[in-house]
Amino acid sequence: MLAWIFSAQALALVPQSAAKGVPMYKAIVVGTDGSDRADVAVNEAFALAKMTGAKVHAVHAVHAAAATGFSDVPGTAQSTSASLREHVDHVGTELLAKAEHQGVSAEMHNPEGDPADALISVANAVDADIIVVGNRGMAGMKRLVLGSVPNKVSHQCPCSLLIVNTDRT
Repeated sequence: MLAWIFSAQALALVPQSAAKGVPMYKAIVVGTDGSDRADVAVNEAFALAKMTGAKVHAVHAVHAAAATGFSDVPGTAQSTSASLREHVDHVGTELLAKAEHQGVSAEMHNPEGDPADALISVANAVDADIIVVGNRGMAGMKRLVLGSVPNKVSHQCPCSLLIVNTDRT
């Protein structure tokens, strides 16, 4: 049997057991970089978690080459690495505080490397039921180097995938 449930930005038809509070999802993986666009995807993951009782595993991957902009200036990599680590820590702290405020169980993952590979790796590690990503995010050099995260994830995803329209910031 199916039932209608409402999330922050969507209407979904789900198994009635999910509508009655029986967890449809147990583990949700969501990608974030702390941007407003990524926050739209995070909010959708939190809404799904509240509806299903799932734990959210937020992934903020750090790709060193894209972060430094391929600079060959001596010392740039070390100073960029330190400021990048501060940014990653800040994003994690903010996200976990927001999750706690909304009553959502969440864990932060900060692997190094390609964001799409990191999402897939975490999804496999936590046996995710669904990955949530935004439809847009990176631009310029980062996008040129890393490619489209939603596209790459869609081709290698070990579970269901929700691509959120992040134009609704």
